[in-house]
Amino acid sequence: MVSQHLIAVVDDDFSVRRALGRLLSSAGFEVASFGSGEELLTSDVAAAAECLVLDVQLDGLDGFETCDKLREAGVGTSVIFITAHDSPQVRARAATVPHGFFLRKPFDATALLDLICVAVREVGRSAVPGSSAAGANS
Repeated sequence: MVSQHLIAVVDDDFSVRRALGRLLSSAGFEVASFGSGEELLTSDVAAAAECLVLDVQLDGLDGFETCDKLREAGVGTSVIFITAHDSPQVRARAATVPHGFFLRKPFDATALLDLICVAVREVGRSAVPGSSAAGANS
């Protein structure tokens, strides 16, 4: 399906990280997994990743705070926010993030893979001078 795009997965639930890692690897993605936003921020992966799958509810920095710190550092990677605690406020906050997308847990594997492909294309287009990538928030 896809050839070696690096996807970073951040979720404090080990079983979710493992399941997402297996799913993404089987689809041809390279995967780096983290148990917290702080772990991601202290790595070099965020700047190299083409997409982040970021849980909203994390111990320590939450997903939105982690994303804010990445943006402050100049990292414009696409972010797919995932959460089991869906609310209009969470959806509205996710919609404010450039190249931000949203999925409510539990989600269909195909929906995640399709959204990752859109997210990777979105950032790729925005990096091309003169491109006009639309804000495809979900």
